[in-house]
Amino acid sequence: MLWATLVMSVREVRKNALRSFLTMLGIMIGVGAVIAMVTIGEGATQKVRSDVGALGENMLVVSPGAARRGPERTAGNPFQKEDVEAIEREVTGIKALSPTAQSSTTVVVGNQNWPTSVIGVDDGYFEVRGYKVELGRSFSEVEAASGTPVCIIGKTVRDNLFAGAMPMGQRIRVKQVSCLVVGVLASKGQAAMGGDQDDVVLMPLRAFQRRIAGNNNISSVYLQVENAQMTSSVQAQVEDLLRERRRIQPGGVDDFNVRNMQEIADTMSSVTASMTGLLGGIAAVSLLVGGIGIMNIMLVSVTERTREVGTRLAIGALASEVLLQFLVEAVVLALLGGILGILFGLSLSYAATQSLSLPFVISPGTVAGAFAFSAAVGVIFGYLPARKAARLNPIEALRHE
Repeated sequence: MLWATLVMSVREVRKNALRSFLTMLGIMIGVGAVIAMVTIGEGATQKVRSDVGALGENMLVVSPGAARRGPERTAGNPFQKEDVEAIEREVTGIKALSPTAQSSTTVVVGNQNWPTSVIGVDDGYFEVRGYKVELGRSFSEVEAASGTPVCIIGKTVRDNLFAGAMPMGQRIRVKQVSCLVVGVLASKGQAAMGGDQDDVVLMPLRAFQRRIAGNNNISSVYLQVENAQMTSSVQAQVEDLLRERRRIQPGGVDDFNVRNMQEIADTMSSVTASMTGLLGGIAAVSLLVGGIGIMNIMLVSVTERTREVGTRLAIGALASEVLLQFLVEAVVLALLGGILGILFGLSLSYAATQSLSLPFVISPGTVAGAFAFSAAVGVIFGYLPARKAARLNPIEALRHE
């Protein structure tokens, strides 16, 4: 009986193909919009996590200056070599550590110049930040210890200063210092905060302090924690140690801050997830509109087929069978609209993620949920017309013109 009812329902849908398609259009747009919004949101969330992870895995960034903004913000004295040695000696759970000093300046090659960030680093910087030397080599121990002015440049600097030429062995001028290029970094692209991670020139820390900065100040300390579970513990140890070394009284304002990259990633992911839920909820309203369209068309269908229903009831059809027939028709319309909506939503989200440079992440749960919701819409909004058809009086139905 159910199979026969299904066949009859499909036949009725095909009989009024244009009207059926327009009815399904509301469901298709609703399902497609939900899938597109959720898929784009999932892609944005994954990109945020990927971008923050590209800054460094399980990383803490220790910087002078209070984290808070406003009139109570304190600048904080720069760190010194002794601070870094104390952190390395007394804090447990650190896998790698790198002190850095940084300055924004213009580098020059011949008649070409480019404003960029010049950073003094040691060997640990490459491990902590995840940088890799694509061409050439890293700094030697002798160069790092003696403060030899050698440089490793990022892809953006290379493209703007050397225009495709091989930079190794050539010299660039950083302020008034002639620096030998010994390597080129592998590209890392845009950072989560929007900065270009390839627009950088790296020098040995001692060379930077002597030749560029003219002091021994350290502007930041990058820490790589052994595993994500120890991040909070290491952060607390570093904060306690620096409060002690900088003689900050209990309840006093810290003149330094420790940023946890994992917390930043979680916060940004939470924001994108909330926006995804909001946009998905707004898109789901169109499903209700599509359901109302199904109800409207089914009510019209009941009116048009009153004599048919009357004939079926007169020759012995049960009211439950008539109810089932119209209910199945509504569900068929909703499910076909749902299938088209899934295809439409995935196509739309793929095009959007490609244009926005986001990863295309299909959520099977979202697709299954949207499909199930479309079926539920067919049942809920098709029940009233189906019940109206089942309650028709056979005699009155046969008299209907």
